[in-house]
Amino acid sequence: MKYFLFITLLLSTLYAQETFDENRTKKLTIGLGIYGQSQPYKSVKNIIVPSPVIFFDNALFYVRWSRAGVYFLGEKKKDFSWAFSLTAQPRTFGYKTKDIKDLTGLNERKTTIEGGLAFSALYHKHYIEVMLLTDLLARDNTWLIKTEIGDEFHFGKFSLYPSLIMSYQSDAFVNYYYGVTQEEANNSHFTFFKPKGGFQVGGETFLTYPLSKNLSTMLNARVDSIVNTAQESPLLKDSFVYSGLISLIYTFHY
Repeated sequence: MKYFLFITLLLSTLYAQETFDENRTKKLTIGLGIYGQSQPYKSVKNIIVPSPVIFFDNALFYVRWSRAGVYFLGEKKKDFSWAFSLTAQPRTFGYKTKDIKDLTGLNERKTTIEGGLAFSALYHKHYIEVMLLTDLLARDNTWLIKTEIGDEFHFGKFSLYPSLIMSYQSDAFVNYYYGVTQEEANNSHFTFFKPKGGFQVGGETFLTYPLSKNLSTMLNARVDSIVNTAQESPLLKDSFVYSGLISLIYTFHY
């Protein structure tokens, strides 16, 4: 494994040296905001937490809010670019049964870190990204394939970045978060439920507005549907997950 990581970093460095345009303006955006996320589970409270915001890309490493990665192959041109990278991101989903009386008898559904391979391509202001992700913390050997297609628009001082998101979630993924095992059914008032894998569809947008040359406000809003195979789960009270962020961000140019 250590040799694989060494080779990846070496290729990443070569990729950056070949493709990074030193005349291009380099940016680092940092900020702080409030993140909120609904929980579709019965009796589970929604998430509201402070969230740091970081956007950075030097053609070697990147950070896009809560996701980070390292490039290992790709090409950048004036109008078109593409790249492969290794990436990781948190999944803030699940619940702790010890804090919720109504979920007594169920196993905990834990938050985790997803990681894997990502492919991205950019043509003018249109982009597509495909990711193959797995559960790095081995909660239940889950995996999913995620595709995001987006664009960029400007209205006066406003900048809008809408995208359509579709992911295929494996049987293990869907069962871990929405299923009820026979053992859990025997120990609780919930009925046995074993859904299959399926597609999840969602939409997201970022909206920014400059307050000064470097300071801006940023709003993120997102909605994701629960996969059809799991919408009848006895654990759920809602078939959608809503999330969003409002923040102040500061951009350094160097």
